[in-house]
Amino acid sequence: MKKDIVSIDDLSVKDIEKIFKLADEVRADKKKFENLLSRKSLGLLFQKPSNRTRVSFEVGMTQLGGHSIYLGPDDIKLGEREAVKDVARVLSKYLDCIVARTYSHNDIVELSEFSSIPVINGLSDLMHPCQALSDVYTIRDKNPALKSIKLAYIGDGNNVLNSLIAMGSKLGLYISIATPKGYEPNREILNASQKYAGISGVRIELSNDPYKASKDADFIYTDVWTSMGKEHERKIRLKAFKGFQINADLLTKCKKDCLVMHCLPAHRQEEITDEVLDGPKAIVFEQAENRLYIQKAILIMLLGGK
Repeated sequence: MKKDIVSIDDLSVKDIEKIFKLADEVRADKKKFENLLSRKSLGLLFQKPSNRTRVSFEVGMTQLGGHSIYLGPDDIKLGEREAVKDVARVLSKYLDCIVARTYSHNDIVELSEFSSIPVINGLSDLMHPCQALSDVYTIRDKNPALKSIKLAYIGDGNNVLNSLIAMGSKLGLYISIATPKGYEPNREILNASQKYAGISGVRIELSNDPYKASKDADFIYTDVWTSMGKEHERKIRLKAFKGFQINADLLTKCKKDCLVMHCLPAHRQEEITDEVLDGPKAIVFEQAENRLYIQKAILIMLLGGK
């Protein structure tokens, strides 16, 4: 039976632990799995630009012995030139797996429903599960005792934050969030995550005060204030997010050894200053590097058999 990764709900704690273990193995020994996916093909069905997601999946598939084909915004025009369910059925005849990067989360849900091959969410307006996997893997790499860690997230309640709270609640990661009013994470995901957090014994705190959220944080995280597809809101958002920048002053509220995270691309001097992004506490490029190991681990889990 095929398995999809459309949202964090598709991953059990055991699945996440398996992905992390595989990521450790591919990072430690690049040659160990080099022919595992020989003659398998991965389709990258992208409506949005991409650096890390595209490159890490393409390189990862190649290093595993497989092949990738990039299908950009003008190649298929998902849902415009051809119905989503028809695209899913056709690509299922050619490929072994699809990574979809779309505006609408519902498009990825429909792709997974009508495809007979695994579908991976490479980013949608609601979720970015591959990013969250890489982020928590990076945190775990720095401190395996996840339940002793406080992660402060400052900024927009977007797809990255939705995925972080969904995953963190499953694994027992304490997350303190500060967003401007009206820019909170998805309410349905937040409520479900609060239930998981109750089971795992951690907290998810939500406020509109970045200084309160950052107090004694072990890690502090931000993302762009204006995500792809929201460009028409840029002027409004710049006003709304004033005071939510990660800068040297905000870092004084965190623990002295607090590490700084950003999923990239960064709008420098907006959500984060150059001083912080280029400073010794930033681990953003380790996050980016870990995308490769996580993507390879995902592909092995979905396509590598036993």
